[in-house]
Amino acid sequence: MRKLAMGMAKAMAGGAMLVLVACGSETSGEFTTEDGNAEYTIDGDSGETSMTIRGKDGTATLRSGADVPADLPDGFSLYPGAKVITNTVVDQPDGKGTMVMFETEAAADKVMAHFRQQAEDAGFAIQIDANMNGSLMIGGERKADGSTLSVTATPGEGDATTGQLIIGSKTG
Repeated sequence: MRKLAMGMAKAMAGGAMLVLVACGSETSGEFTTEDGNAEYTIDGDSGETSMTIRGKDGTATLRSGADVPADLPDGFSLYPGAKVITNTVVDQPDGKGTMVMFETEAAADKVMAHFRQQAEDAGFAIQIDANMNGSLMIGGERKADGSTLSVTATPGEGDATTGQLIIGSKTG
């Protein structure tokens, strides 16, 4: 699972780098990393970024953007009425990960209660439960398959909340 988490972190960091590239004029390209060869494309109209990395362990893909469908595991759904800011989906030989950033008019504690219930119903043991200056966070793992979960909900003005949901699952 650590390999999956590290791979997701590298891929998401690469995706963040591509967002920076998107500010320039390049809409596609190739580069080499310590993990293999990569190619990327950025849709000029939607801003969606796609990346494929081919390495010794297989092929990993990343897709990120506001219009990328939120591909959540069974038992999980976005908070009702939430608007997706961006969604990143990573597929690699040993697992899959999703990172959804969203905003909603609901209060942070209501958002957190929604995801906590889904996580517990899906068999996740909550291992982290924190309140950091009003920003709420939970994190946990499902022992049966090593899947991991992290949710943050940060209050904004009024009842508005921005949030992030990250779920990583191991396959095979």
